[in-house]
Amino acid sequence: MDGPVTSDIVILNGNSHPELANLVANRLGVKSGGCSVYHKVNRETMVEIGDSVRGKDIYIIQTGTKDVNNNIMELLIMAYACKTSSAKNIVGVIPYLPYSKQCKMRKRGCIVSKLVAKMLCNSGLTHVITMDLHQKEIQGFFDCPVDNLRASPFLLQYIQDSIPDYRNAVIVARNPGSAKKATSYAERLRLGIAVIHGEQKEAESDMVDGRYSPPPPATPSRTMDVSVGVPQHPAKEKPPINVVGDVGGRIAIMVDDMVDDVQSFVAAAEILKERGAYKIYVLATHGLLSSDAPRLIDDSPIDEVVVTNTIPHDVQKLQCHKIKTVDISVLLSEAIRRIHNKESMSYLFKNVTLED
Repeated sequence: MDGPVTSDIVILNGNSHPELANLVANRLGVKSGGCSVYHKVNRETMVEIGDSVRGKDIYIIQTGTKDVNNNIMELLIMAYACKTSSAKNIVGVIPYLPYSKQCKMRKRGCIVSKLVAKMLCNSGLTHVITMDLHQKEIQGFFDCPVDNLRASPFLLQYIQDSIPDYRNAVIVARNPGSAKKATSYAERLRLGIAVIHGEQKEAESDMVDGRYSPPPPATPSRTMDVSVGVPQHPAKEKPPINVVGDVGGRIAIMVDDMVDDVQSFVAAAEILKERGAYKIYVLATHGLLSSDAPRLIDDSPIDEVVVTNTIPHDVQKLQCHKIKTVDISVLLSEAIRRIHNKESMSYLFKNVTLED
């Protein structure tokens, strides 16, 4: 680490990922602030900050886990407690931003990540550090600066150091949507890509919810013929699952931003195995690994699932030996150090293009 870290820096953390907070604090040579976050009998969140935060720069390390709503509430209350205690700057270090998958408009739904962004800014956060947002445009929802760090250098290094014969690999996009990410990895490793086309998941059924009901009866002069004018949108038909590109006799490396529901990864791995891939790796930044993901991975043709420690997954690792972890605490601590010392952040985004 270059440059000193002065004493007016305070690192606080909630209950989401204390191990990551300790790693970051140790790298910075700062003691984690005396902050107690607990739940009362009626499940209300209580935050008690032991040390003075007046005029100091506060860095709150909190990520999104399975207990996502408590994670958000803890972060909001901690930020507001610092704001009302006259902290100078309050930076939210949120490696995995909760609700970031809900960033598109759905029928009769809402863009939840916009709501989360508004709440975080209103609670007192003056800056946000996050990592590999599900869609990088989410940065625009915040009314404060957002640094969206990238974990890809760590995962690329893992490929080069820990996958023997990686030169015989092909980077695989699990669906056409993740082809951009796969292309980025392939160009950096000088490898080819393959794309899996055809959906592994069942399409969401359109329930009859009143939109297709006939218009109310009206007088003949006011009746409109709905079959005229607006053409109907043709229904999408999912093609059978297919691999575009050659994976025969190669190592297949699937890349994505998160591994949550692993059924689609398992289905993709099975087709890759059928097409002759002799080893299959899955690399992702965020390892949510929900429900029975460890068991599904264990029973699948996937050889290794490599994720970073943005989200705690110790329990899942005990259940499945195929899950490997890459430590990214050095990137978070360097980002904190640079922001605190008012240094440029552009070094951390060296060679990051608009497509990444």
